[in-house]
Parts: sequence; C-alpha cells; structure tokens
Amino acid sequence: MGDQELLAGYVDAWWASVTDLVTLLEELGPDDWALPTDLAGWDVKAIASHAAHLESLLAGGPDETADVGEAPHVASPMSQFTEIGVLTRRDREPASIIEEIRSTTTARHDRLLAEPPSDPAAMADGLFGLIGWNLRTLLRNRPLDIWMHEQDIRRAVGRPGGMDTVGAQHTADYLSETFGFVVGKRVAPPVGTTAVLAVEGSPTVAVEIGEDGRGRRLAAVPDAPTVRIDSDRESFIVLAGGRRAAEPGSVVVSGDQALGQRIVERLATTP
Repeated sequence: MGDQELLAGYVDAWWASVTDLVTLLEELGPDDWALPTDLAGWDVKAIASHAAHLESLLAGGPDETADVGEAPHVASPMSQFTEIGVLTRRDREPASIIEEIRSTTTARHDRLLAEPPSDPAAMADGLFGLIGWNLRTLLRNRPLDIWMHEQDIRRAVGRPGGMDTVGAQHTADYLSETFGFVVGKRVAPPVGTTAVLAVEGSPTVAVEIGEDGRGRRLAAVPDAPTVRIDSDRESFIVLAGGRRAAEPGSVVVSGDQALGQRIVERLATTP
C-alpha cells in the first residue's frame, strides 16, 4: 500500500466515524446530554464539546482559552487542554455543538479530498505538530478518538451498537498493535515469554520478549504460548481505552494465569 493510499484510508475511517457520531448525537433526547460517562468529570455534552473543539482546531478554527481551574479529573497538561473545549461550550445548546461538528468536519473533509495528504512523515499543523505528531500519527489517531467517544456516549445513554463499523475495526486493530508495548514495557515478564492477544474481528497478535525486554512481534502464532488472552471487541476496547473493567467472563486467559491477569490490568493505552 502506498503512502497516499494509507493516509486516505485513515481519512475515510475518520469521516465514517464522524458521520456515525453526528447521527448518534442527533438521536439523543434532552436529558441524555447530562448523563455521566466513563470519563471522569465528563457528561455526554462534555464529550461532544471536546470533539467539537478538536475538530474546530483541525479545520483551522481559532485557538480557545478558558480558566480551567482545579478539578480532580484535570491532572495533566493534556487534560487541561482538553477541558478548554468543554468550558467554552458549557452554555451552548446541544444543537449548536452538533452543527459545529458537522460544519468543521465537512470543511476539513472537503479540503483533504481536494488536496490528499501524501507524506506520512510530514509534520502535522498547529498544536499536533508542536507535540511532535506527523501526519500519519494525526490521521491515524482521529478515527480512534472519534469512535471511542461515540462509544463513551453509547454506554452512557444505553444505546449499544457501532461495533461493526469502519471506526470500530480501525480502533480495535490499532489498539491491538500496542500489545507488544504493554507486555514488554508495562508487564516486563522474563526473556523468552510468549504472549498472544486474540480480539474477535482483529488479527491475532503474538509477541515474544527479547533480550532487550521488548515485545517482538512474531510472524506466526505459537501453539503453546506462555499466555493467551481472548476477548470480544467491546471488552477489549473498554480495557485498552482505560474506560472500565470488562464484564466477568468476557476476557479469557489461557496459560499463565497470574501473568495474564497482570497483562489485562495494564492493557489501557489511551485515556
């Protein structure tokens, strides 16, 4: 796959995820917007506001400022930044936030189609470039972020779904790829340990811990790994996304049970 085709795939996944998010938001009732989500301190409106904020910036909108103050869920520079969009839209009506998401993403999508990105290594514009992201990182992360937030809202309002979409596939596959990092760096089992992650609907990932402590991806899945973890997509997503514990019995550990539990407890790689 060429670079331009790769980036175009990320753009398509982002646009499909945006469309799904807007459709969901339009279906919500007035009381749904105040429901709490799995993200500490944020209700449904806060998540929609955060999405609107980032998409506005990406579309070339103005920088926003707000007095974030101190709150238990605002504990890092990144969380202080993401809180700004929530505060600047605190008095906005839901319909206004939906329209902002629709208009800014449409403008950006039109621009990306007119001038398709072709260099994954090119630095991203604005804030994302300042934190060291290139175009590949930015475009690959946007569908993940949008789809994860769609799911946050779905769980909050009791509207399950969206597990078989383009965004769902992209996100599950993407997060599965962090398995080697989780095992090698976060869990750090002995050299020679083999671990397998099998998430329903995504390619199975097998890693082996090398002499340098890294989880090296294996070309083939071993028949008898040290540990194997099997999960449905939704259970894996809530764990890897740091949202909540999976439902009992939904994640099955085979082999070294203690090691498997340590891996499951450390799967979260995105806030």
